[in-house]
Amino acid sequence: MVQINDKGVNVAVLGATGQVGMVMRRILDERDFPVKDLRFLASAHSAGTVLNWRGHDIVVEDVAKADLSGIDIAVFSAGGGTSKVWAPKFAEAGAYVIDNSSQWRMHDNVPLVVAEVNPEDLNDVPDRIIANPNCTTMACMPAMKALSDAFGLRRLIVSSYQAVSGAGRAGVLQLMNEAKAAIEQGADKLVFDGSAIDFPEPTKVVRTIAFNAVPFIGAIVDDGSEETDEEQKLRNESRKILHLPELKASCTCVRIGVFTAHGMSVNAEFEKDVTPDEARAVLAKAPGVVLDDIPTPQLAAGKDPSFVGRIRQDQAVDGKKGLSMFITNDNLRKGAALNAIELAEIVARKHFADQL
Repeated sequence: MVQINDKGVNVAVLGATGQVGMVMRRILDERDFPVKDLRFLASAHSAGTVLNWRGHDIVVEDVAKADLSGIDIAVFSAGGGTSKVWAPKFAEAGAYVIDNSSQWRMHDNVPLVVAEVNPEDLNDVPDRIIANPNCTTMACMPAMKALSDAFGLRRLIVSSYQAVSGAGRAGVLQLMNEAKAAIEQGADKLVFDGSAIDFPEPTKVVRTIAFNAVPFIGAIVDDGSEETDEEQKLRNESRKILHLPELKASCTCVRIGVFTAHGMSVNAEFEKDVTPDEARAVLAKAPGVVLDDIPTPQLAAGKDPSFVGRIRQDQAVDGKKGLSMFITNDNLRKGAALNAIELAEIVARKHFADQL
């Protein structure tokens, strides 16, 4: 534990050495989070690593050996299995846990929160565990919340175009290695023959991802739907976050050869008539949303908002009750790290105001 300031909250980051953990550390600094004491934790493999934060050298602790007392807020990005074991232990020791995995999202006693959408759900945290939504859900929610409040959301159909960083560092390395192999062998051969390049065997994404699109993320769920768990998350999480238990939603998740920032093609149906101009007027005032004529992953990478554009009337919906649009958002920032830190800020204000 390293004391940073005389006042503030005691913060721990579990998974501090990972890809998202690195972004969490950066955002704690960028947003001037009110840190008093700061601890970094990870598995035994990463324990002992020294990380610098605002000029302070902090030694990464082995979570299995760490004393968990005295932590006010713990931010997790260490996977569902780790969270299942350690979130209750941190909570029992007195911390509010903000978890970035899928482990707790659909538990009744665990709020599932997007900072701009449903912060009031943090008024009561019975088990002291708070869940961060999936990155695709996260990108959609600021825009969908604003439009739902104005026009009454009834149905969502989403096709995602997800970056390889969503599969972790291993996904990034797979794309790098495959792209290098293609360039060295003459990538233009792929114009006429998809098998013309001798690609390395896939190591993380289930098929070659360089210069490709792979319509399979996650695992097939055992309910006869033939959906993946990644595809079901959008429906289930959107219902919980928006407090719309009957919302109809369907998603097809596709991994593409982009390093960071997910894109989503969204078809939304509403109870009330809505025109593209009316939607733009609402979205222009929505927190966490920026309008852009042609939103792309490169535009979103490294930035906080969900960029929304290509807004037009959905021609497959009768009348003016449907809209089509494209949304893109940095999956490592808002899709994971930023929202977690924003939730920590809300928890600090709500539950540790006397320490600030």
